Amino acid sequence: MTQHTFTLQTNWEGGRNDSGTLHAERLRTAISIPPEMDGPGIGTNPDEMLLGAAATCYIISLAAMLERSAIQAKLSMISEGIVDVTNGVFTYKEIIHNLSIKLAEHTEQNERIAKRLAHKAEETCMISKAVKGNVDIKLLLSFR
Repeated sequence: MTQHTFTLQTNWEGGRNDSGTLHAERLRTAISIPPEMDGPGIGTNPDEMLLGAAATCYIISLAAMLERSAIQAKLSMISEGIVDVTNGVFTYKEIIHNLSIKLAEHTEQNERIAKRLAHKAEETCMISKAVKGNVDIKLLLSFR
């Protein structure tokens, strides 16, 4: 069995509307509560980071699957994270991936395989599996 360990450090001084820092091997950023949640909006926030983790995991998983199937494509995606606030309780409800695929060789067979892999990538992405049952993930797919 192989295991990988990823480590990051966060620092925070002050109260709710202050800011902090996040340092990982390949990521350094300021962090705070986003302005949508009445925060200062300095740097990134947990909502963007969860969305970023889900989006990057998904698109990299799909790219690898397409490559293994010998299908060359350019992928472009806009992802949205929906956070519900009910009675002061914040709940990450849904992630919507709006994926556009441009196939290098656009055939009916390649489109059918790419469509199948686009759905399979969501099922196999480790971030999608980690949030399954807590956050709904929806895929909207188009070809260009």
